[in-house]
Amino acid sequence: MKNSRRTFMKAAAAAAAATPRFARAEQAGNHTRSEFDPVVTVLPDNLRHNVSEVRRRTSGRPVMAVIKNNGYGLGLVNAARILEPLAGIEGFAVVKAQEAHALRDAGITKPVLLMGPLDEDDFEHAASRDIRPMVYTSLGSVLSRTAARLQRAVPVHVCVDTGIGRVGAPYREALALIEELAASKSVRFEGIMMTFTEDPEFDREQLQRFRRLCADLQAKGIHPGRMHAASSFALFQNPDSFLDMVRPGMVLYGVYPEAEFRTAGALNLRPALRFQARVIYVKQLRQGQSAGYNRAYRAGQDVWVATLPIGHADGLPRAAANTGRVKIGGAMYPLIASVSASHSIAEIGKDPRVKAGDLVTVFDEEEGSRPEDFAAATGTSVYDLTMHLSALLPRVVATGSA
Repeated sequence: MKNSRRTFMKAAAAAAAATPRFARAEQAGNHTRSEFDPVVTVLPDNLRHNVSEVRRRTSGRPVMAVIKNNGYGLGLVNAARILEPLAGIEGFAVVKAQEAHALRDAGITKPVLLMGPLDEDDFEHAASRDIRPMVYTSLGSVLSRTAARLQRAVPVHVCVDTGIGRVGAPYREALALIEELAASKSVRFEGIMMTFTEDPEFDREQLQRFRRLCADLQAKGIHPGRMHAASSFALFQNPDSFLDMVRPGMVLYGVYPEAEFRTAGALNLRPALRFQARVIYVKQLRQGQSAGYNRAYRAGQDVWVATLPIGHADGLPRAAANTGRVKIGGAMYPLIASVSASHSIAEIGKDPRVKAGDLVTVFDEEEGSRPEDFAAATGTSVYDLTMHLSALLPRVVATGSA
């Protein structure tokens, strides 16, 4: 079957008009994106549910919500605005200074913990906007100068390296550093923190080191604020690490970090995002015809295929070709050929059961098409799958859930 360009465009427009639209972030009449383009839909009710699950699991402990890397795919400000009104959310943790300032620019008022580096000028600017720095070195005069200019002590979280070897004051040296900081009236301790290696046996040793340090501080009359260590992984494996506050990321967005956690029964998580687009073209390949760069796919028989406007520039892993499956009209279809920057191709079968304009779901909240399912099928990390969603993709909030 051959269609002229005009016939195709008319068919595509009619199909799109007959199919429910994505929730829109734009005002009516603002046609800044095509209905066919990929979009990330945020599901606030699921996000709230996941926070409730974390609170249940941790006996109501406060949650420092990690929303780094563009809110794990939801969009930094989207995630913060949904989470901030929740009573259990103590504040937000980010890694880049621009993320922290973007939260303040968006009107977020709860505490923001910046876990990334700052130079002296950045330090003062961040403190002036009530952004809490994570510290692990002697800051010299920058603290006193900043406190003098702000006319108040600077709230900080001290990071201790108990064995991950990344950042943090080495645990054997941390006591002296914290004593030095405590001697200054320029500092107000809000928290003391560490990060697990996620090696279960060594994590126990890390926690012992951290507890010993905190006990030594208490014995010296130094109160370093809330102790926090547990990220998403520890919520499943290490209840002893819940301490005064937990610091999860991925689980808040409804995704299990490891396959075995999905059946552990510790948390009932609901994915808080969907990744979808619409079919832009359907055609039949005759036996022997090919598709994709380097003729990566060759039809063994007459077969229908659908072109999707989703590529690796949008965050679809290259490995998805010949391993991943997408949902169209309630059925699952394999991705074939190759994933290019802006396109991918699904094999439909011997009958044209799909048309231009049909909704394509890469992943959503339903069993069988969750992010974990797609990641497992393609051999990719579920962290990569959500965090690598392009920041240029529109993020819209599901209607009726705001």
